[in-house]
Amino acid sequence: MFLERILKTKRQEVAGLQIKTSLNQLEKMAAAIPMCRGFEQALRNGRKINGLGLIAEVKKASPSKGLVRENFHPVTLAQSYERAGAHCLSVLTDETYFQGKAEYLQRIKQEVGLPILRKDFVIDPYQVYESKVLGADAVLLIAAALDKPIMEICLREAKALGLDVLIEIHNREQLEEILNLNHSLIGINNRNLHTFETSLQTTKDLIPLLPDDIFVISESGIHSGEDLKFVLSAGAGGVLIGEYFMRQENVEKAVKKLMQALLSV
Repeated sequence: MFLERILKTKRQEVAGLQIKTSLNQLEKMAAAIPMCRGFEQALRNGRKINGLGLIAEVKKASPSKGLVRENFHPVTLAQSYERAGAHCLSVLTDETYFQGKAEYLQRIKQEVGLPILRKDFVIDPYQVYESKVLGADAVLLIAAALDKPIMEICLREAKALGLDVLIEIHNREQLEEILNLNHSLIGINNRNLHTFETSLQTTKDLIPLLPDDIFVISESGIHSGEDLKFVLSAGAGGVLIGEYFMRQENVEKAVKKLMQALLSV
């Protein structure tokens, strides 16, 4: 299964990182990093102004689709997203399966003013501190990848560091598991991380089960204006889109065109 293989690799990677830089060292480094940009607030503001909060993703490849974008220049892509009106960025930092790099996030943070989500498989609080040091403004915690006690620790440490957190779920069981965390930003991944099959119906099925005050991001499988309208009509406050934009020759134009589709909602 895809997810199990990814998590096995991630555990090995984190163990190696801890040998190079201890948690104590990382904590001291994180304490010296300036205050984060408001990720969740930018999305909420985006919904008020544009009808949705858009997280645009910088993504080179994926395990299911292989190479997504051959002409890949992360900073240039991020700048295109910013010019086009995206509210936040998501940057893949997993190297083994997504051909991402931690340095992509660092470089983008220096050149772009948008809040940045570190998109990776966080399995240990160590990675939360690492994310802060890299310059992330938010981290992703995936319910399918984390036992609840570890998620609670990661969530607590992230908040203490000033990082926003996007908690990702895919099914009703995961939703019920995280409800008592009283968290305000939830991502519904339309992709099953075990099979990598995608259905926008996942967003429509799960949103009614969440409290009204939760800001919901629909993730994966959005490739057109019709898809965008579907998840927004289902109650999503925002979307995360990566592959669709990465496959377009002119990324800036593609973002603007998709946002224009909202005018006819």
